[in-house]
This record gives sequence, C-alpha cells and structure tokens, in this order.
Amino acid sequence: MPKIRIGPAGWSYKDWEGIVYPRKPGAKFDPLEYLARFFDTIEINSSFYRPFTPASAKSWAQRVTPAKEFLFTAKLHRVFTHERGKATEADEKAVREGFDELASAGKLGAVLLQFPWSFKNTDDERVYLAKLLDRFKDYPLVLEIRHSSWNTPQIYEWLDEMAVGICNIDQPLFTKSIKPAALTTSQIGYVRLHGRNYQDWFREKAPRDDRYNYLYSLDELEPWITRIKEVAKKTRESYVITNNHFRGQAVVNALEIKSTLVEKLVPAPAPLFEKYPNLADSATPESETSEPMLF
Repeated sequence: MPKIRIGPAGWSYKDWEGIVYPRKPGAKFDPLEYLARFFDTIEINSSFYRPFTPASAKSWAQRVTPAKEFLFTAKLHRVFTHERGKATEADEKAVREGFDELASAGKLGAVLLQFPWSFKNTDDERVYLAKLLDRFKDYPLVLEIRHSSWNTPQIYEWLDEMAVGICNIDQPLFTKSIKPAALTTSQIGYVRLHGRNYQDWFREKAPRDDRYNYLYSLDELEPWITRIKEVAKKTRESYVITNNHFRGQAVVNALEIKSTLVEKLVPAPAPLFEKYPNLADSATPESETSEPMLF
C-alpha cells in the first residue's frame, strides 16, 4: 500500500509556545521529539535560509529515532532557487554535508527545490533548471514551481524522464499562478498547502508570518483529500506538508488531514484544543488517549 506521510513545515516557532507546545515546557522539552509523536514527517524549512550542519542533521535524526518510520524532507538553500547564478562550490559543499548526514542516517525522504512565482518557463530558466537538477540528481528531488507557464505536458514528461517529483501546491491564485492539481512525475508524491492569504501573499513588505496566516476549513481541505489519494495511488510514497504555520495552524490542518485519511480520531498536542476547539472533531488530546502516539 502506498505510504502517505503528513506533517508541518518546520517545528521551531516562537508563536507555537502555549498553542502547540506547553506554555512553560521546561528545559528538557524537545519540540522536534514532541511533534514526531504525532507525525511521520516534517519539512525542514530552515535549510532554505542557511544549510544545516552535519551535527544538526545527526542530532535531528537521533531525536526522532523513537518514531522509527519518520522521515524528513528538506528545502534546498535559496541561493540555488531565488538568487540564481550566485551559488558557489562552497554553498554546494555546505548543503551536501547536511543532506548526506541525514541520508546516511536513513532519515532523508526528499529534497524540495522551491522556486518563486517569478521563475518562468523561458529558454534561459529551463537551461538553469536542467543544470540544477543534474547537479543534485543523487538526491530524491521534488520541484515546486508556482508560475503557470510551467504547466505543460512537455515539462511533466521531462521531469518524469529524470524521475524528479512535482509538488502540487495550494496557494493564493492570481494571474498566472499554478492551480491545484494531483500530478506525479516520480515515485515520490508531494503536496504543500501554503494557505490562501490573498491580502499578504504578494505584499512586498509582508512579514513571513503574515503570508502564511491562514487556517483551512474542513470543506476547503476536502478537495485536497481527494487529490492526495490520487497522488498516493501513483507513487511509492507521498508527502503532505502544511506550510500555514502561523500560530500552529499548520499542525491543526495536518491533524485534520490525517484524521480524514485514516477515518478516525488521531492523537494531538493537548494545548491546541484551547485555541482551536473545533479540532475535537478530528483529534483527541494526547493526555486523553491510551493508544500509542506513533502513527
């Protein structure tokens, strides 16, 4: 049976204290280990801003060890996707050192190459993308593109030939934004839900948290449940990542998706229910469940 992994993007957010995590967790509290009780994947998004070190990768792998089936995904450093042409050999070396350590621990499920809406399907950009995909072809790659110019059969056939996965995204839809789909171009399926904050998505000075401040309703998630199932049928393993992280909304929606797919209530961090009481329709607080919390 195809594996569907569900989890949030990231785990280190100050505004999750008292909402996802206990308000005063104590010095020994580990947010990563804690989240791994409820999810079997987390997307490492800090690697988009700076490569993580082998020491960090080793620590993360050890901290999710109790969740034996847990796998990370990791975003490629932005110097390769948003600052094109500026990457150095030192940048690549730093990126690879972290990825390789995570892979050697058996905890790297995919590397996500996330490009901005401004990255369009032109001759020059296709050449750049081809070289980048070849440069990192020794990792399980997934490509996220946001501009609709890439939405062509030829592009998907090309990705399929290279066994590079395609990321299906939910984002605020503006002119030439790529629309929701259930596409697959490799044995790795990928879905990312960014939220639908139209007001701040393209606002130049909008803080990161504002862009991703959105809570999906169950009705809004329902079409994505259908797409996730379609993606899973065509892949060996699929990742469903909620990126609407502000105030723990990504955790809420990830739990709701998980509950819908397994067709039962799932364990959830107890603090969430005070802020999001409707979560009780999909989950039970950790302290109230006697079942194992590891998937």
